[in-house]
Amino acid sequence: MDIPVLFIVIVGLIIALCVLLALTVRLTRTCLKLRSEKRSTDVRRGFMTEQWLPLVAPYPWDPRNLKFLGQPVDGVQFEDDKVIFVEFKSGASQLSEKQKRMRELVRAGRVEFREIRVRLDGKSFDRLEVH
Repeated sequence: MDIPVLFIVIVGLIIALCVLLALTVRLTRTCLKLRSEKRSTDVRRGFMTEQWLPLVAPYPWDPRNLKFLGQPVDGVQFEDDKVIFVEFKSGASQLSEKQKRMRELVRAGRVEFREIRVRLDGKSFDRLEVH
């Protein structure tokens, strides 16, 4: 009689472990899905925020002079005496590696203005000239 009781206990424990494993997998998938949805919501909120931030009172420049880019920075602010690359961040968000590199290039004075002239030959492009 001891063997059937021990067998039933072992089978019951195995079934319980299988149920717990299935629940753990299900909860992990749900957690990953929720995390992904939250990240997506945060990104959408960030995109909406960066569109509206220039219109709020604390924005330090004339919002009509901001030209939105989106990538690699949010925009370029054109003032009478300078041009400013603008990147809006909120919460714990950080500059991307590309944005950090841009910031360093600006700080090092490695920003240029180039004019590109298009030369047309009839209806097609003949060549581009960089000045």
